[in-house]
Amino acid sequence: MKKGLLVCLALLITATSTLVFAQAKSPHLKVESPSKSVKVVYGQPSKRGRVIFGADGLEKYGKVWRTGADEATEITFTKDVMFGDKMVKAGTYTLFTIPDEKEWTVILNSKLGQWGAYDYIDPVKGVELKKKDVAEIKVPAKTNATPVEKLTITPTDSQVSIAWDMASIAIPIKAVGGTN
Repeated sequence: MKKGLLVCLALLITATSTLVFAQAKSPHLKVESPSKSVKVVYGQPSKRGRVIFGADGLEKYGKVWRTGADEATEITFTKDVMFGDKMVKAGTYTLFTIPDEKEWTVILNSKLGQWGAYDYIDPVKGVELKKKDVAEIKVPAKTNATPVEKLTITPTDSQVSIAWDMASIAIPIKAVGGTN
């Protein structure tokens, strides 16, 4: 009897903790531009009352960020594009950003399958990984009129918008050799 009760209690604890951890994990989204020429795969964290960017924020100004939750965000271009003012070949890349108050640095890196930005910012691995950067551009940051609760990345045929909390950016893109 006691053994059966202990087994039931253990199963209940396991089921409850699994449910709690499953709810805590950020949803993973795959979003595409209208022409399907740009696809972004990212973990979508929520603000949940936290300060997101800045000295007291979850993401510090001037620090490399995976631009999402869990695995580093990946972006795919089906055509060669101008990414800001940089030519980028069709393919899939890891997307990192360095948020700041007035402008963000946006980085495309060719190493896929990264967890977070840990390898990128590691003093030993990071030096090696930085060599795999394909493009780095700067874009102006804007302050939103109202906070955005969930990180939202929206690709169109002419830009990729990123918005979360009070910050947003727009990364210009343009297909090379034709219109988007």
